[in-house]
Amino acid sequence: MFDFKKLQETDPLKRVVEKQTEQEEFSPMNPPDAYSPPGGETIPYEKLPPFLQKLVDEHRNSLQELEAFEEVLSRLRQQGLKPDKTVDQGLRRFFCFLDENIVRHNLKEEKILFPLLQERLLEKGEHSKGRYPKTAVDMLEDDHIKTMQLAAVAFNFLGLAARLPDAASRALTLDAALEQGKELVELLRLHIFREDNVVFALAVKHIADNEFREMEAGLAILEGLIS
Repeated sequence: MFDFKKLQETDPLKRVVEKQTEQEEFSPMNPPDAYSPPGGETIPYEKLPPFLQKLVDEHRNSLQELEAFEEVLSRLRQQGLKPDKTVDQGLRRFFCFLDENIVRHNLKEEKILFPLLQERLLEKGEHSKGRYPKTAVDMLEDDHIKTMQLAAVAFNFLGLAARLPDAASRALTLDAALEQGKELVELLRLHIFREDNVVFALAVKHIADNEFREMEAGLAILEGLIS
């Protein structure tokens, strides 16, 4: 049976960002086809400012970890919670990566890129037309919160399934955990796609080169504080 005792130090619930957010039925970041950018063209990596290139590099690393995590979930679905060192290591690796890398990556965006981009999008009228205007930045911040919520639910369902003595209850709980894990993978992949293909293009459009250089300096300071 999978040992969750060693995973407790990396429980995503311990570090989940304490934000509250409102869900909106329509959003500028929710096109009919999620993987078809709504107008404009994706900016090639080599033409992005160095600050955004660093974020893209971290996205690529995250996609590799998501692929490995997806393989672990598939293995769990096929064989259940029988002892498996590969599954044990794979789950521990992903939740550690989530806690140590994805959370920090999100913090860099929220503290350095998003505030100025949000201001510019509101100034330029690139937002929803409701009473409380929503921009692409609002959607991405909502994604950050939902990511941690899904990770926490998946983690705790896995732990619960490993402790349940009844086989039927264990199977149902494991299935719920795997569904949450699958949704987490899909959310993160779509989130990364939206940033790389939509939001970073908006940032290049509305943020000046000297402002990106200031962001680089801020990034170096922030990385020193959170390392």
